[in-house]
Amino acid sequence: MTRQPTLARRAEELIESAVVATAPVAGGDISTATKLRLSNGTTALMKTLNGAPDDFFPTEAAGLRWLGEVSGGVRVPEVLAVEHDCLIISWVETGRGGAEDAADLGQRLARTHLAGAPSYGGGSDGYIGRLPLPNGAAPTWAEFYATRRLLPYAKLARDRGAMTAAESASIDALVGRLAGLVPEEPPARLHGDLWNGNVLWGQEGQVTLIDPAAYGGHREVDLAMLALFGLPHLPRMMEAYEEVSPLAADWEDRLGLHQLFPLLVHACLFGGGYGARAAAAAARYL
Repeated sequence: MTRQPTLARRAEELIESAVVATAPVAGGDISTATKLRLSNGTTALMKTLNGAPDDFFPTEAAGLRWLGEVSGGVRVPEVLAVEHDCLIISWVETGRGGAEDAADLGQRLARTHLAGAPSYGGGSDGYIGRLPLPNGAAPTWAEFYATRRLLPYAKLARDRGAMTAAESASIDALVGRLAGLVPEEPPARLHGDLWNGNVLWGQEGQVTLIDPAAYGGHREVDLAMLALFGLPHLPRMMEAYEEVSPLAADWEDRLGLHQLFPLLVHACLFGGGYGARAAAAAARYL
């Protein structure tokens, strides 16, 4: 590790430790990640993004703290410092996860979901990747999912040329049926962007979740995203999840319904075939 003076000085302004060395961290799609070795013997991760909105990193920090306050819930990095231009969190040393690590994650995720939220949405708007994430409260999950998740991103995908008018129309047609398709439950405390890349298999079985887009919503959204992007040992995780908090009947049949949101987000961000995949998924419920 070498030492990037500008980054090191900025970190030292925010945390009570000198930065001995820095090193770039590969893998981030949005922010620039830098590993910090501190004079107190610990290691941290600093995230920066040129031109980030003033609330970009504070929103992420608030989500980490909200998830982390649940006793026995999911592990998240500790927020060491946050300002409009950066976020510094504790470093997670990764290892190889096994089935029992996935089971522990399932039980912890269930407890986090059960901790609940004041409403569907509510609080401040956030971000999903580089996109704004509207979180205005709604009285039912069907209404929230339609007006805050499906319709805005289908429109954006269409505007960006990632969906045809016919493909977008399948989302519009589904919205009117949501109330009869999704069982109402109390709002869960969601990670909100729970694909397998945001699951760090730590050492000694300590699985840690990063990069939340946290809000109050239906717990099947987190689970559907894990299934969509192929979490290792997912069946064992789900078995352990249901030991703590059984899911409503036919939840597996609704996975595709709750995968629509991440598919639409990917269509907005990356184009490709994600718009068509979202339309095909919606058509199965019409």
